[in-house]
Amino acid sequence: MPLTDVRWTVPVRIRLQCGLERTFAGVYDALDFLENEWPLRHGERHQRAMMRCRGALNGFTPPIVAREAFLAACLEAGMAAVMAPPTRTSSHPARSSRQAAY
Repeated sequence: MPLTDVRWTVPVRIRLQCGLERTFAGVYDALDFLENEWPLRHGERHQRAMMRCRGALNGFTPPIVAREAFLAACLEAGMAAVMAPPTRTSSHPARSSRQAAY
């Protein structure tokens, strides 16, 4: 397995079956979860997600495809994705930093 992770531009936040939430920042985190902590071992989407994550780590699969496969596997196992609240951003980041300096 490669030494570097493939990070997603938008992390995946999942509500686990126990009610806790967990955030996955990239492909390696997702694959580790799929291989070692997955509650439903024989799901079709679980197998597909493992293949897509391995492919992304080896450079054969686009990271967004692995991300979508991971989300589908989570839904198959009854773990819903949690939407993060929108963050408020300034239309002019440079202006905000200048205003904060005064």
